[in-house]
Amino acid sequence: MSLQSGTRIGRYEIRSLIGAGGMGEVFLAGDTELERQVALKVLLAEVATDEDRVRRFVQEAKTASALNHPNILTVYEIGKFENSRFIATELIKGVTLRERLQGEALDLRETLDVAVQIASALNAAHQAGIVHRDVKPENVMLRDDGLVKVLDFGLAKLMEKKAGSLDSEGETRALGVKTSPGMVMGTVTYMSPEQARGKQVDARTDIFSFGVMLYEMLSGKLPFEGENALDVIGSILHKEPQPLNQTAPEIPRELQRIVEKCLRKDCEERYQTAKDLLIDLKDVKQDLEFQNKLERTASPDRADAKTQVFKAATNEAARATSSAEYLVGEIKRHKSASLVVLAVLLLAIGALGVWYFTNQSANTTQIESIAVLPFQNRSADADTEYLSDGLAESLIYRLSQLPALKVSPTSSVFRYKGKEMDARRVAEELGVDSVMAGRITQRGENLTISVELIDVRSNKLLWGEQYDRKMSELLATQREIATEISRKLELKLSGNEKGLTKRYTDNNEAYQLYLKGRYHFAKRTKDDMQRSIEYFQQAIRLDPNFALAYASIAECYNAMPAYPYLSSKEAFPLAKAAAQRALEIDPTLPEAHTALGNYLAVYDWNWAEAERSFKRAIELNPSSSDAHFRYGRFYLAPLGRHEEAISELKRAVELEPLSLITNAV
Repeated sequence: MSLQSGTRIGRYEIRSLIGAGGMGEVFLAGDTELERQVALKVLLAEVATDEDRVRRFVQEAKTASALNHPNILTVYEIGKFENSRFIATELIKGVTLRERLQGEALDLRETLDVAVQIASALNAAHQAGIVHRDVKPENVMLRDDGLVKVLDFGLAKLMEKKAGSLDSEGETRALGVKTSPGMVMGTVTYMSPEQARGKQVDARTDIFSFGVMLYEMLSGKLPFEGENALDVIGSILHKEPQPLNQTAPEIPRELQRIVEKCLRKDCEERYQTAKDLLIDLKDVKQDLEFQNKLERTASPDRADAKTQVFKAATNEAARATSSAEYLVGEIKRHKSASLVVLAVLLLAIGALGVWYFTNQSANTTQIESIAVLPFQNRSADADTEYLSDGLAESLIYRLSQLPALKVSPTSSVFRYKGKEMDARRVAEELGVDSVMAGRITQRGENLTISVELIDVRSNKLLWGEQYDRKMSELLATQREIATEISRKLELKLSGNEKGLTKRYTDNNEAYQLYLKGRYHFAKRTKDDMQRSIEYFQQAIRLDPNFALAYASIAECYNAMPAYPYLSSKEAFPLAKAAAQRALEIDPTLPEAHTALGNYLAVYDWNWAEAERSFKRAIELNPSSSDAHFRYGRFYLAPLGRHEEAISELKRAVELEPLSLITNAV
């Protein structure tokens, strides 16, 4: 029976009943000492005699109280009342996610905002060693101010403890079925495959349940359905959900990939941590916000700008003409027609003046060029040098894909490696508007990356950030930094922005091996070239679809006969095979087209195909100094097309003026 209004439980005074469940009732209550409203969850009398249910009730309170996070329900107190127990928690004014989903559908922005907050809560719980095990819309509250709260850790378990035998608690409240011995704990609709089988679970079971919930938020339907609980379990274990691009084709492909990865039946193929999941969700959310900002604030391109200025001047002239017509009429009557001409000229000059100063102001604020300086390696271990060099090179590579941005090449910026650098002096020497400098520190698996972006014209710090991450998060962090830089520069990106968002690999270990390979390749000694190939091959073993690693192998073998470390007969066929494999995986990879063109021109003498490859590489990345150089040196020059060859070689030097290779011809 519900407690009456005015009933005192310790320092709490019951005000009204909020809701009831299988284990207890929840009341709105007043904290008479701290003078605040709370939610009071009181265990039912008939349940209070069940030791197992009491244990779960107490466990919920202890688990939640151990977690201090803005997206997790705050527990104030646990206590006894007569022959029962109670939990006092913060009072949440809002609705459950279930109630919200039953109303008007969430838009993509709202969905991502909710998803990021839930993932943040799960990450905090997992880092504290706690698995929720019952993630579902009923256990998520949406506060009126937009803050999300994850509730009900009643089924939570500590990760380090072994999972017990199958629990006899309820199968599910959502499906309204009766409980039966041998059923596993949790809500059937949102169970992971391992949970449904009654196997030991870890944090990855929450990630699966989260994926089910995110799928539901995006599509308005569940990924796994059935007429009864057994049918649902069968679907979870043996069927794949309908692809999101069929139910909600407007959803970004990257977000679809995230959901698909969450819903992998094999837990080894899912996100391994909620932190990785959270990073990817934040990337998508930031990209969406960035796109919305671009759509709101994007300025017209130069051609459009001229049209806009012309239209503005025309409008001003039209208004001036309207005024002048009146003046003409008046002045004709007063015999001073020459003053009309003067008035019109003054108005025209005024309009041009407005255009000039507006245009000049825009030109002085827009960032059009950047130098990404070598990251300072603050680690004690010299073997981590590949990280500082590799991160800078990767950022240069990604930002170079943006057609609106001039990026100083690696050969130009790496001469500042290990030196004290004044940003303004560096910018003057490199001819850029902005400079990005960074520091990287590795301590075991912990990684700290500090980044600063400076507008050298005003000596203004545009952006600074410190990233405290794990080594396993390096790949996502590098993408995050590149995207953030483009935002702070307020670039109008073209196409699908694949230069920043393109995923060359999702395997962080493979990516680190790739960075090691690039680090050794840059040294060009025979041993280093061999080591670089070994690292690229190790990366490919971890990710057989890592096209950029194949392209780098092709680049290595193309270079080796020139030193010479291998004969042409040994090296070039290997270069061809690697380049072709890279293009099978990713036909839009400019480095692979350049490598294949090099082989076709230098070794195969297949001129028609070589030109096609070089031109395709330049089309995909017009800023590639290597593509221009090899097209001019190994294709145009041997065919006697000297003026074209000189033009391409000059362009290569312009793009990478400090490169020994491009300047050696």
